[in-house]
Amino acid sequence: MEKIIDENKQGEKLILDQKEGNQRKLFIESYGCQMNFSDSEIVASILSENGFNTTQNLEDADLVLVNTCSIRDKAEQTVRKRLEKYNAVKKINPNMKVGVLGCMAERLKSKFLEEEKIVDLVVGPDAYKDLPNLVAEVDEGRNAVNVILSKEETYGDIAPVRLNSNGVTAFVSITRGCDNMCTFCVVPFTRGRERSRDPQSIIEEINDLWSKGFKEVTLLGQNVDSYLWYGGGLKKDFSKASDLQKATAVNFSQLLEMCAKAQPKMRFRFSTSNPQDMTLDVIETMAKHNNICNYIHLPVQSGSNRILQEMNRQHTREEYFEMIDNIKRLIPDCAISQDMIAGFPTETEQDHQDTLSLMEYVKYDFGFMFAYSERPGTMAERKMEDDVPEATKKRRLQEIINLQQQHSLYRTEQHLGKVEEVLIEKSSKKSDAHWSGRNSQNTVVVFPKEHYKVGDFVNVKITDCTTATLIGEAVGYSENN
Repeated sequence: MEKIIDENKQGEKLILDQKEGNQRKLFIESYGCQMNFSDSEIVASILSENGFNTTQNLEDADLVLVNTCSIRDKAEQTVRKRLEKYNAVKKINPNMKVGVLGCMAERLKSKFLEEEKIVDLVVGPDAYKDLPNLVAEVDEGRNAVNVILSKEETYGDIAPVRLNSNGVTAFVSITRGCDNMCTFCVVPFTRGRERSRDPQSIIEEINDLWSKGFKEVTLLGQNVDSYLWYGGGLKKDFSKASDLQKATAVNFSQLLEMCAKAQPKMRFRFSTSNPQDMTLDVIETMAKHNNICNYIHLPVQSGSNRILQEMNRQHTREEYFEMIDNIKRLIPDCAISQDMIAGFPTETEQDHQDTLSLMEYVKYDFGFMFAYSERPGTMAERKMEDDVPEATKKRRLQEIINLQQQHSLYRTEQHLGKVEEVLIEKSSKKSDAHWSGRNSQNTVVVFPKEHYKVGDFVNVKITDCTTATLIGEAVGYSENN
């Protein structure tokens, strides 16, 4: 539930340039958080080197892969429906093989393979390099499984194929796994313990993206703030590192600075942050570099100290406020967004009021809000009773959403009359005569196209707004262009 789920991208099919000589066809769909979409690019890259070109036509595919999410029940139900669809097509094309990748694969391997017999191939999030061997196993008529979680695998040496990309913004994965055992979350069990990627490979990927014309990179991880490179290995084993390894280790604020300096004209964002791991030096680094965007996604989940403890969040309401105060002090125009769960087990009306009062204090720019739903395999599912009635959850969630709408409008109104730098990403959904892009604060800005093009950095004067979008007119190229 820490992860941002972009509903518009669910079920997106990947398509990339056809490689000459590749005879087989791969159909791959992704569900869930941005990590999954990023992983699909790695998978396509590996299989492209092993004879597969992508197709968007399911009926033509030799291999069908669905990259899955275990975070929310909705994503899981959708994937099950897709697997039923794949198997209906399989009856017509019996040579087609079906595989499940990612978090759900790790958790439901025996169910998918043995009980329901709906897939040929199950590949966990650390086993993508093994795909060519697993596909060979399936070709021989055997089911293939690799869900072993790795201490080392970061895919630092695989250049992801940028698929369905606007050619302007890209995601670069910097960590895998998570050490935070939040009771509502299954990620540590499906993606393993935390390990970080070699900073040199990250900088090389960023330089390569710049040379290909990309203008903005989001550094991606289950929990980016706890990035720590000391030569490889798990974050939790850092205490056993040598004195030299400790002295030369790179933390997240240092990595952020390396990125900002490596490509001074490229914009940088990062996601997701965890309040307990975000340190003052990260905020100071953001304040120092103009090309690090003034936006932090800082999930809090609840405003009640008692519920935060039940969730095993390693921070209090007061510590969260202190962090918000530091952000606003060092970066006054920094946008902050939230994740919030309504109706966590044992949540009382007072706990809910604490959440609303926390929101009043922060006045988030936007948020990702959910009613609690029990996820199999989590500590909450094993140890807690889901005891808040569904109707109460829905009401509390609606109150959270209503308050967020007020705050979102309050925040967008603060941009009125200002001139802000916008990176053009695409045509506006609502009007072909307008461009759509984002400002530093991650707010969508639309304005008339005129002579500008995708990938341009443009100064836009903001003249109007909704709760989610800024509307304006271009006044010229920004100095970043």
